[in-house]
Amino acid sequence: MAKVITGKNLAKKPVLRATRDGFGEGMLLAGRANRDVVGVCADVTESVRLAGFKKEFPDRFIQVGVHEQLLVAMSAGLALAGKIPFAAAYAVFSPGRSWEMVRTNVCINNANVKIVGSHAGVTTGPDGATHQALEDIALTRSLPNMTVIVPADAIEAKKATVAAAAKAGPVYLRLSREPSPIVTDEKTPFEIGRANVLREGTDVAIIACGLMVPAALAAAELLAKKGTSALVINCHTIKPLDEKAVVAAAQKCGAVVTAEEHQVAGGLGSAVAELLGRQCPVPMELVGVQDRFGQSGEAAELLVEYGLTAGDIAKAAKKVLSRK
Repeated sequence: MAKVITGKNLAKKPVLRATRDGFGEGMLLAGRANRDVVGVCADVTESVRLAGFKKEFPDRFIQVGVHEQLLVAMSAGLALAGKIPFAAAYAVFSPGRSWEMVRTNVCINNANVKIVGSHAGVTTGPDGATHQALEDIALTRSLPNMTVIVPADAIEAKKATVAAAAKAGPVYLRLSREPSPIVTDEKTPFEIGRANVLREGTDVAIIACGLMVPAALAAAELLAKKGTSALVINCHTIKPLDEKAVVAAAQKCGAVVTAEEHQVAGGLGSAVAELLGRQCPVPMELVGVQDRFGQSGEAAELLVEYGLTAGDIAKAAKKVLSRK
């Protein structure tokens, strides 16, 4: 069941930090706790925030250069030798370019590799479509043995990194470059596979991951002003999905909206729809990228362009409520 964390709302002036920053902090904690933790990187050490790990643990840091296939294959070898490698790159290149190695070297062997995909989503911004990973959740959640985590904020990303290091088997950790609002704190519980209810509600359930969690909370505030009570769930683990929490939310509210910075095909929305289609069919709306590639632009304007704002979530909630 989901943990209920009531009263978590956006501050008027929220602190903004990127989830990749939390990953960097988490790697230091994981490295200090376990000498087998290794950082492996594909020429983007500072971008994925592994510079601190490299400085503190130079004998446990490996730079493979611009070769994401080697990044993953080497990490699989390290894992099979008893190490806990975190293989970090831009998500569009790993698990994107390296997907066959993730499948064959890591998942078929159930190797203890942590695939870290940073700069995911349209908020990668000016780098454009070639660098905006919008399919990576689908690529990874389709693989047997793989755990998929999309932290809501930097604090949760730090906790997720530490938890991933302690969990046996393949893990995909999805990170973003763009600073986003902090909606959890150090005391907020984090457990792989267990969602958190950030706001109680009765009319519609909004289930979100990543930087869409702050947007979901903001949407709930917009809806409340119009008399609609929205339950908000931070579904940080896409696989294994917290099935009890999702079904309970659907049963309680009778209508569900999912929100993610990813293609609607194969991501969080698909996972929720697959589950509810079997166990608790209710009206649903999926907020996400609607079968489009990204494009160059500032992060804020791209969120508007692709319908990924609090207003878009609120609009989806009103639409689904009309079918309830």
